[in-house]
Amino acid sequence: MRILLVGAGGVGNAIAKIAARRNFFETMVVSDYDPERAEQTIAWLTERHGDQGSRFIAARVDAGDPASVTALVREHRITHVMNAVEPKFVPSVFTGALDGGADYLDMAMSLSEPHPTAPYEQPGVKLGDDQFAQAPDWQAAGRLALVGMGVEPGLSDVFARYAVDHLFSEVYELGTRDGANLVVRDSAGNELFAPSFSIWTTIEECLNPPVVWEKDRGWYTTEPFSEPEVFDFPEGIGPVECVNVEHEEVMLMPRYLDAQRVTFKYGLGDEFIGILKTLNQLGLDSTTPIRVRSANGPVEVAPRDVVAAALPDPATIGPMMTGKTCAGVWVTGLGKDGEPREVYLYHVSDNEWTMAEYGAQCVVWQTAMNPVIALELLATGVWHGVGVVGPEAFDAAPFLELMAKPVEEGGYGQPWGLEERAPQAA
Repeated sequence: MRILLVGAGGVGNAIAKIAARRNFFETMVVSDYDPERAEQTIAWLTERHGDQGSRFIAARVDAGDPASVTALVREHRITHVMNAVEPKFVPSVFTGALDGGADYLDMAMSLSEPHPTAPYEQPGVKLGDDQFAQAPDWQAAGRLALVGMGVEPGLSDVFARYAVDHLFSEVYELGTRDGANLVVRDSAGNELFAPSFSIWTTIEECLNPPVVWEKDRGWYTTEPFSEPEVFDFPEGIGPVECVNVEHEEVMLMPRYLDAQRVTFKYGLGDEFIGILKTLNQLGLDSTTPIRVRSANGPVEVAPRDVVAAALPDPATIGPMMTGKTCAGVWVTGLGKDGEPREVYLYHVSDNEWTMAEYGAQCVVWQTAMNPVIALELLATGVWHGVGVVGPEAFDAAPFLELMAKPVEEGGYGQPWGLEERAPQAA
């Protein structure tokens, strides 16, 4: 396996660091628009693990240009393109991989467009629609595009497939629930507003109309931050208010898994929701460039890009951050014995541990672990296929076994949890 990693930001950097401890691939080309970032990643690997020889190569890529991706695929005889850049670049990286003759993985899918007349009732273009529309091209080429293979989407979808296969005879709801108790403080101990993941992506997810899927209704939308609920997260995180957010799981799970309802709720908190609403009211969430006067004359800039540039890079806040983040799926229905059952399958990532082991903050590290595991399963032939598919298309058990197996036994040493909860009254 020869991998082209597109993007050496927070998650891309963590992917390379996790992969460096594995031997399932021959070469990883770490590429970025700023090649210095790719070089810094490889320098860290060399300092931590010694000379990696030809296993890691730095390169420049323009993720917005399919030809740039294709050229690297051909130059380095790439078998798999790993997309680790903002979802706005999905179309070009996706196309570049297919044109170059490589398989493809990403962690966030092609962007949505709200319904033009009923945005809070009906979906318009859904997340991933553009990619699934191209499935015949990938099938004809005999190539695989594994989409949504991060943590959420990604690990959450693996958990959902495992629950459907092994835990339930009938599923009422597959509810992805994400929460954390992370805090970022400056050197004086003052708490900062510093999102732990790309603010560009966070704005896109949280201010778009959330999508819900129901078997008798299909996909429909609601107002942002709708249906708040308090969800109790494990391992000391505790109760967090979660709200509906647009996310890929709701688009992916119903394609493969039999459930009556599919939802995604994210623990944002009142302050975060208030800031996002303010950005929206001021038009600072827009991706449409506006003309701005500067000392060097007028320039055009997208307001959302300005917000992203003004906030700390999520890849750099690890040393200032404390706490844990939890990703998981809350499943309700009837167990294999036909009795009511409710479980939460989850994985918790501790920032203190990820910083000590990998020099990466816990949210980006947890996101990065899952595509590396998927790449290993593809390299060994445990997972295989063609076309455009989500993680639910593959057997979940080998993934979770490899993830939880101790490092000294060839695994990733990341146990996952299965918490039984008292079934709620119907």
